[in-house]
Amino acid sequence: MRGKPLQTMDHAAAGTIPPLGVIMLDTAFERPPGDVGNAASWPFPVQYRTVSGATARKVVGGDDADLLDAFAAAGEALQKQGAVALITSCGFLAARQPVLASRMSLPLATSSLLQIPVIASLLPKGRTVGVITYDAASLGPAHFAGVGADPATPVMGLPQAGAFRGLIEGGAAYDAPALQAELEAVAERLIAEHPSTGALLLECTNLPPFSSALRQRFGLPVFDILTLGRWLYQAACGQI
Repeated sequence: MRGKPLQTMDHAAAGTIPPLGVIMLDTAFERPPGDVGNAASWPFPVQYRTVSGATARKVVGGDDADLLDAFAAAGEALQKQGAVALITSCGFLAARQPVLASRMSLPLATSSLLQIPVIASLLPKGRTVGVITYDAASLGPAHFAGVGADPATPVMGLPQAGAFRGLIEGGAAYDAPALQAELEAVAERLIAEHPSTGALLLECTNLPPFSSALRQRFGLPVFDILTLGRWLYQAACGQI
């Protein structure tokens, strides 16, 4: 499957279970189950809305100020389609959390990074949250400030010439074994450099297909956009 995210029926209009709204970047790569953009990733209905021109590189690079109106409009459109809460398909929108949340009619969680303060408060003394991000060079203080997280949180990025970068920005085919191996290598390096790591948080919304593999290999809790979206949805409508 390539191209736009999988679409679902308008459950609100049908009088059934309401959907979670997902504001999508303008991308065209395969999104298997586990990815934020595949409806099969969720145990409840989802509704998608793509922001035209919001490429991965534009948003990751922070060059998206001209798209704030379009993101806000997408959220309002999803609200009209019956969504009960909103998330996005890029964790780098964390820097826009305050301004975008203030413009929405529904609760909005822009990024899995919003979970950092909660996770940190749950961990045993001396343990820290370790973040795996799509681009460590681009993830900065503004992103942590936007979600109320400690900017000193350990971060490890995916390789610039790696499989994920080739998939998302280079048009490469989806190679699940290569993607998993790359992610596990990054997690291993993060834990080696920060032995106090007590939980992993995946910034990139394309990484959750491999969350289970990380849990099994490293024996740590793994948080991602799916854990955040499920929590938000259940709080918004009482169903999961």
